[in-house]
Amino acid sequence: MAQWEADITLTQEDAGRLVEGQFPELAPARLEPLGAGWDNAAYVVNGRWVFRFPRRKAFTGLLENEMRYLPRLAPHLPLRIPEPVWHGRPEESFPYPFAGYELLPGDTACAVQWTPEERLRNAPVLGRFLAALHGLPVDEETRARAPGDELGRADLKKRAPILRERLAQLEAKQVEVDGATVRAWLSRLEDTPPWTQRTCWVHGDLYARHLLVDERHGLTGVLDWGDVHLGDPAIDLTIAFTFLPPEARGAFREAYGDIDEATWNRARFRAFHYGVLLLNYGTSIGDEAMTRVARDALHYGAAE
Repeated sequence: MAQWEADITLTQEDAGRLVEGQFPELAPARLEPLGAGWDNAAYVVNGRWVFRFPRRKAFTGLLENEMRYLPRLAPHLPLRIPEPVWHGRPEESFPYPFAGYELLPGDTACAVQWTPEERLRNAPVLGRFLAALHGLPVDEETRARAPGDELGRADLKKRAPILRERLAQLEAKQVEVDGATVRAWLSRLEDTPPWTQRTCWVHGDLYARHLLVDERHGLTGVLDWGDVHLGDPAIDLTIAFTFLPPEARGAFREAYGDIDEATWNRARFRAFHYGVLLLNYGTSIGDEAMTRVARDALHYGAAE
């Protein structure tokens, strides 16, 4: 089974029955498919709410993290983020928790065509958002209870061999990719020292599909917080290499604040992680938007 395949089947009708059964005030529930990612399937309910249902048991904890922590973070951030309103319980027919959020207007950044000028215009917006998120104070009780980086997202020694293996898989499938350039960058970056300072709140999976934009391609929100945890800020700063061209990074860094060289290098490493992983995913399921995001990450990650 590919790592993005679901371990449970949930039809639109099943989702509607779950919503109506647990939240009768929403009946009759009119559902429209919004999309399915690695972790969740999402439906718009009654034109106002987004309900997300885990697609695999392994990721139910991510949804629970959203329900627990997003209400704490949202009031302090300069862009909108989802806030759970409806907390669904597991049932015999669907043994996972699920959640409903207010529908935020706009499109995901992977669904629109971008000019270099538009990316540059959004660079300081991204910088200020991440400065606010990473700068949030964390008390000792929260630090003891909040999730950490159990997946080793910023562990370059662990990730480099995995990336090389996945790169080889892409080449074996004859997917167009500049493997030599990616390998050269991995060799250059994989000895970068790890983050040794106190961890901060991070989104954990910040790339174009999780950015929300308005009709003028201005950033308005950040979606999909299942990977939220206390970790290395480089995990989020990778957006400067997956979404922004080199000429926009100065504005991003000025808005964000000081970034040491090692953190900047770990962020660049993560761009190749996204590029290789999402290129495999996008080409496997025929998702042209995701494939384009992956190629942006590889292109911008290699650009100096």
